[in-house]
Amino acid sequence: MTRTRQPEIAAQDAWQAYRRLQLLVDAEVARDLERESGLSLPDYEVLSAVVAMSSGEHCIRVGQLTARMGWAHSRLSRQLGRMERRGLIAREPCELDGRGDDVLLTDSGRQAHATATPAHLASVQRHLTSLLTPQQLDALIGIEQTLSDRR
Repeated sequence: MTRTRQPEIAAQDAWQAYRRLQLLVDAEVARDLERESGLSLPDYEVLSAVVAMSSGEHCIRVGQLTARMGWAHSRLSRQLGRMERRGLIAREPCELDGRGDDVLLTDSGRQAHATATPAHLASVQRHLTSLLTPQQLDALIGIEQTLSDRR
């Protein structure tokens, strides 16, 4: 009986470990980021995605940003509204076809991202990457690639 339950127990333990790891690291990084830059973790994630997409995209639409970030459309819309009110991003009609809005980084948003990036990187290193061996990091990357390839 123990042999048939062992994979189930291992799967449940793995799921619990994943959830604890995500919550623990996200909470630590969010706390550091807020203290060092005044940005929330969602603020930083949106700014980072917009910066990355700005290099090759003419129009950064909310739908494209949603797909890149893996967030629900409603969650991203609310986050963009909060960031727009704080002057970090702006939304303007797309010049290419007039359909939908572009998400644009403001000067304040660009500066906030530039200021927050070193704090973010240091926090990720402090709470995750420096604590793992190169083999553990490779395994973590491999797990993410395996799951992403299924999408």
